Amino acid sequence: MPMWNIHSLKPEALHLPLGTSEFLGCQRRHTLPASEFRCLTPEDAISAFEIEREAFISVSGTCPLYLDEIRHFLALCPELSLGWFEEGCLVAFVIGSLWDKERLTQESLTLHRPGGHTAHLHVLAVHRTFRQQGKGSVLLWRYLHHLGSQPAVRRAVLMCEEALVPFYEKFGFQAVGPCAITVGSLTFTELQCSLRCHAFLRRNSGC
Repeated sequence: MPMWNIHSLKPEALHLPLGTSEFLGCQRRHTLPASEFRCLTPEDAISAFEIEREAFISVSGTCPLYLDEIRHFLALCPELSLGWFEEGCLVAFVIGSLWDKERLTQESLTLHRPGGHTAHLHVLAVHRTFRQQGKGSVLLWRYLHHLGSQPAVRRAVLMCEEALVPFYEKFGFQAVGPCAITVGSLTFTELQCSLRCHAFLRRNSGC
């Protein structure tokens, strides 16, 4: 579902408020890497949903992806996700899937099309403790480079509220018009980004 609010990334726990106890527990694992980027697995689904739900429910009353949908995409196409972990704890993430049509439709919210060449970015979210630190921007840049390293993926597409368009334009996205998808009274702008420049930058960055 849509990339609605980058600041709510710019992600109540299922059983504990906002996942705070789990997060603090992760902070104590000093033997784990201080900072790590990797693709998500279905085992990361609950942590991702806790971050996402806290971010989006308070703003819009709904989530781009619910827990079953997160598990669905992480089982089908984990290579189209990216998580940022601090001492083993998930602090920010992106989840995407492949799409095979020129524009987004209602079906694109829940389907993964393995033959497609477009990465549909469903959600980007940052844990509340790490917001307003630029982590959303860093993660999105790394994610686009990650997509650019995959030969089958030629472009990225997302839907967001009009106020967020300038943010995504900084990463090479261009608005292509109103999105056909609406959620209640919310309307969205659809944006697309060619991944050719990101693939070039990655090949020449040494990353």
